Amino acid sequence: MTAAQPAPKPTPAKPHALTGLEIAAIVAIIVVWGVNNAGAKLATEHLSPLLVGAIRFGIASACLFAFVRPPFPDWKSLLIIVLVGGPIQYGLVYTAYWLAQDISPVTVANQLWIPFTSLFAFLILGERLSRGALVGMGIAFVGVAWMTLDAHALQDWRAILVGISAGAAWALATVVARRTTSIPPLKMQGLLAVGTLPVLAFGSLVFEHDQIDAIRAAPPMVWVSLIWAGVVSSVLATTLLFWLVQRREAGRVTPYLLATPVVSILIGWTLMNDVLTPQILTGAAIAMGGVVLVALAERGLRAGAAKA
Repeated sequence: MTAAQPAPKPTPAKPHALTGLEIAAIVAIIVVWGVNNAGAKLATEHLSPLLVGAIRFGIASACLFAFVRPPFPDWKSLLIIVLVGGPIQYGLVYTAYWLAQDISPVTVANQLWIPFTSLFAFLILGERLSRGALVGMGIAFVGVAWMTLDAHALQDWRAILVGISAGAAWALATVVARRTTSIPPLKMQGLLAVGTLPVLAFGSLVFEHDQIDAIRAAPPMVWVSLIWAGVVSSVLATTLLFWLVQRREAGRVTPYLLATPVVSILIGWTLMNDVLTPQILTGAAIAMGGVVLVALAERGLRAGAAKA
């Protein structure tokens, strides 16, 4: 008798295409975050950076406080996430926009948080660093350097370095979060808001001055941008993202969100008098290409690990 042949392995099902509602949610998040970057620049032109952060997270805390309740698993890691991803990261972000003349270079430089995340995951968690991720990192850093060396962008070199530092802080918080028990996103946002508010408020009280006069003189659009940051970005966009990653793998969704800087650059160029020279545009494109390569390499690595 002929031995029975083993049944062929079933062909893995292809992921379903994104639905129209999912595409609309992704576009909404990109627009919200892109507008939020421009709003941060607008707000820091009228208010000091730590004050801007304190007001934003005062608004967010009012919206999210109800989600901050026990249990608080792995509280030591959670404390690192809240401190590094909250007041340190946002303090640096708002300081970068306060220092900058233009939105575009800082926004692009801040996207280096994605390569930093892969690097820190390798150094801290021992995760594998693929060749594609390494190449992408190199391309991203070269792109930011080329963009910064433009004669106009070079005037914002301090803002760009602070923006890169903010990205590194967020990457560190992200890596620590990977080894922490999963926490619902709105609870995590609430913890970040509640943890960030007192630190930035105290920092503003100690290191900044004339806050009351600045608040009184702030035009209505500054308050619109702060409400946008505290409610639309911190609450609504996060809720949409949570809904998406419940329906899809995070690696299927997040690469699309790398289009966020395009929205910020367009707003800066059309409405806020950003200067976009060929070298700035070329450097930004190279940097974002490297960031996309890192994101796709990590997505592929995680997909492979899931199948193993």
